[in-house]
Amino acid sequence: MALLDKLLGKPLANHEEEEQKVGVIAGIPMLGLDALSSAAYGPEAALTILLPLGALGLVYIGPITIIILILLALLYFSYRQTIAAYPGGGGSYTVAKENLGIHVGLLAAAALLLDYVLNVAVGISAGVGALVSALPGLQTHTLALCLFILVFITLINLRGVRESGIAFALPTYLFIGTMGVVLAIGLGRAFLSGGHPVAVAAPAPFGCTAMTGVEAVSNGVTVFAKPSVRGAQRTLTAIVVILGVLLAGIAYLSRAYAIGATDPDKPDYQSIISQLVGAVVGRGVFYYITIASVLAVLALSANTSFADFPRLCRLIAQDNFLPRAFANRGRRLVYTLGIMVLTVSSALLLTIFGGITDRLIPLFAIGAFLAFTLSQAGMVVHWRRKGGSKVRVPLLVNALGASATGIALGIILLAKFAEGAWITLLIVPAALMLFHQTRRHYDHVAEDTNCPRPLNLTGMEPPLVVVPIKTWNTISEKALRFALGLSPDIVVVHISANEAEGFQLRMQWEKYVEEPIRQAGLPQPGLMLISSPYRRLFTPLLNYIGDLKAEHPRRQIAVIIPELVETHWYQYLLHNKRAMGLKAALLLKGDQQVIVINVPWYLNDKGA
Repeated sequence: MALLDKLLGKPLANHEEEEQKVGVIAGIPMLGLDALSSAAYGPEAALTILLPLGALGLVYIGPITIIILILLALLYFSYRQTIAAYPGGGGSYTVAKENLGIHVGLLAAAALLLDYVLNVAVGISAGVGALVSALPGLQTHTLALCLFILVFITLINLRGVRESGIAFALPTYLFIGTMGVVLAIGLGRAFLSGGHPVAVAAPAPFGCTAMTGVEAVSNGVTVFAKPSVRGAQRTLTAIVVILGVLLAGIAYLSRAYAIGATDPDKPDYQSIISQLVGAVVGRGVFYYITIASVLAVLALSANTSFADFPRLCRLIAQDNFLPRAFANRGRRLVYTLGIMVLTVSSALLLTIFGGITDRLIPLFAIGAFLAFTLSQAGMVVHWRRKGGSKVRVPLLVNALGASATGIALGIILLAKFAEGAWITLLIVPAALMLFHQTRRHYDHVAEDTNCPRPLNLTGMEPPLVVVPIKTWNTISEKALRFALGLSPDIVVVHISANEAEGFQLRMQWEKYVEEPIRQAGLPQPGLMLISSPYRRLFTPLLNYIGDLKAEHPRRQIAVIIPELVETHWYQYLLHNKRAMGLKAALLLKGDQQVIVINVPWYLNDKGA
């Protein structure tokens, strides 16, 4: 427990929840890393598409960036309205569910969950990939580095909401600060030179992914200190403004310094950010500090998913479409199961792809833009229901947002379908099937266990008790004592692989059980010796209990299982687990007539 306290921190009480809330300063690194990191690869993706045009491609980077910024502005105003309208969080899932129906809401949820898992795998892979390109000697350790970063982010998030915001503040603000300095210097030189600055270090010869992560703040409204809506809106504003400035600045300076994308498969590959920083400030100490902050933000951008994935799972679980355990908070007031599921899913993806997840990138934007579109469409319905003259502007904003993101989604699907986007058509329906099967199960349980009637007091006679034992010892003695206080009708069952075992137990039984009970004037329990020449334990016992059920169809049968409980974990390796296996077999093959009771015997520390 002391080790767990040091690793994850001491358990937090419910009344300490308010202390775990965050403000804007911690909210930006906690919920904004995904969006901010897209400034590092968004322009790269756009210029890579323009690579076949050569130097001419730089002419189009400006219009492309303007379109992206307009779409980003639409999303900003849309989600700002969503935060105010739905302060409980949930983002696309809640908005779509309440306005477009539960099935559309679950579609948005499936898209978001897919996006969050891919964000973790792709983000960490991108960061490690950039690190490996800078230090080629680490290439053979790519997967190990990915998994190490994944475990690190997991542990930070298991420590609590506040800790994750504080822990990732340094790399986040270092990235913002260094890139801000680079853009300021670059823009100043471009202005002074009439738009044609001279690069300090010559650059190499000559997407919509820049908007993933904007959804995150609307999902995590509840993590903010009161007033939570205002805190969430300010955080969203800060993230979008910073992202917009970075995208616009990078796009402008890329054209001013004639920086274009290079082929990542060639040995002289340099990222857009690397070329830009080198061209503006040279390749000195500041260059390496800036690149290090970019690598850190890329790798840690997965934290956005760790902030929102568990909360989205909690909302879905509260509607009975995921196991209810997702709605339970752990020792540090975080949704531990959601964090662990995200970790395992991401680790599997990283392992399958060897830490290089480039093939998953076509799926990356699909989940986000599908959620964007459904959320905006849901808000349109929300404003129409609300009515009044004051809803015209927000309704128009959401309508434009839904149209723009829907068109972008269609373009991405058509352009990237053959590259792997078709997998979405398999994963999302599979997730929807899981949701509905889970809900169907919970509905069945509720119907089956509903009891709208007075307490049933018929058939209250004591049960027929069965006590399986291996030999006579203190463990079986405790079980038999409990049985004697439960019912006068007791059968002790021994499954023997040879006659010697049965004979020995018969002698012990007469001496240690029958005689004391006779003297006490209590009803004598029966002893049933069942031969098992093939050394099977469960089958003969289950068959015997089945015979008792047939003989006594209206009577309950209580099976009391004696069990040794070890003091230390390593002692579990020294004993078989027949009691546990027998209990599982009885529960799986039992029915309402059979009751299973464990009677534990706790091993003392002497001789341990």
